[in-house]
Amino acid sequence: MRIGELSERTGVTRRMLRYYEEQGLIASQRCSNGYRDYEEPCVDRVQQVRGLLDAGLPTQTIRRILPCLGPPGRIDIPNPTPETIALLERECVRMSQRITHLTRNRDAMAAYLAEVRRAAPVEPATAQSAR
Repeated sequence: MRIGELSERTGVTRRMLRYYEEQGLIASQRCSNGYRDYEEPCVDRVQQVRGLLDAGLPTQTIRRILPCLGPPGRIDIPNPTPETIALLERECVRMSQRITHLTRNRDAMAAYLAEVRRAAPVEPATAQSAR
């Protein structure tokens, strides 16, 4: 499939797909006209990459663990090196710290929103329906 179809099927922009390829996260073949051609499993791979990026992993870490990821939901690390284990442990700690910060920020925002709603004057129903 061409890059446009991969973009449509994954919701990832063409520009980001090219970046993933530059980073070694996905691969394509080149057609005689120079167009990129992606195999069907690339759809799952892009979704895995997107999920790992959304989780906060940097691309260099993703590149190291991608060979361990099979189809979605399956991880296969037959002989993990101590470096790979240490890398994953560091990422887990970093993610836990990020979750703690995000939770604190969400709670502060929710408290602020609750206070704004409590202090906001309630408009009469007739004024709202006139809009």
